[in-house]
Amino acid sequence: MAIVTLDNVKKNYMLGTTQVPAVRGVSFEIEKGDFISIAGPSGSGKSTILNMIGCMDTPSEGTVIVNGKDISQLNDYQTTMLRHETIGFIFQSFNLIPVLNVYENIEFPLLLGKAGTKSSEIKKQNKEWIEYLIAEVGLERWIHHKSNELSGGQRQRVAIARALVTKPTIVLADEPTANLDSKTGEEVIELMKKINHEMDTTFIFSTHDATVVGIADHVIRLKDGLITENIRKGA
Repeated sequence: MAIVTLDNVKKNYMLGTTQVPAVRGVSFEIEKGDFISIAGPSGSGKSTILNMIGCMDTPSEGTVIVNGKDISQLNDYQTTMLRHETIGFIFQSFNLIPVLNVYENIEFPLLLGKAGTKSSEIKKQNKEWIEYLIAEVGLERWIHHKSNELSGGQRQRVAIARALVTKPTIVLADEPTANLDSKTGEEVIELMKKINHEMDTTFIFSTHDATVVGIADHVIRLKDGLITENIRKGA
């Protein structure tokens, strides 16, 4: 079952008075539980596509459907709720909050818009879930450490747990290994693959990292805003 569908999607940006095409007519489907790499060189359109799937941008033409909803038809509130309830984000620059420790950074998305409104039972369940995620990403010993006390790999592990804390159906990762050395990058990708198998979470990567492409079950390659290859391994 497709959880993301792009149908003849085009995206243009204005550079001064010039219209620049970033995506030129792209169609594909992503199934629930996919571990997919959207690969290509800089300027190929992969980050633009990720931004549209993440409801941070809308197409100039065509249709983007995420979890059964056409993102172009949603108002601001509906778009915000779709992002919050359905999508987790992992950034190449980690984007942790420096004044918060590991536990607090992971907890933060659960507090957005609903701080102080949860029952003690829900708060207890949230605490157990956060502690489970911290164990899953191997950071129990660093639970009270702030981000400046962590290595790059540890920071990305916090970011992975934070992306999962709202139990999203989809996790978007924009060049998640770009700021990591190759060994740490491989460990982080293997961790995400493990979570993909255990939780059936759909992972969608924007990358030019051959390691990420190699471990993906589904690979879409882009060049100049067009798909050059769409392969589902084992299909």
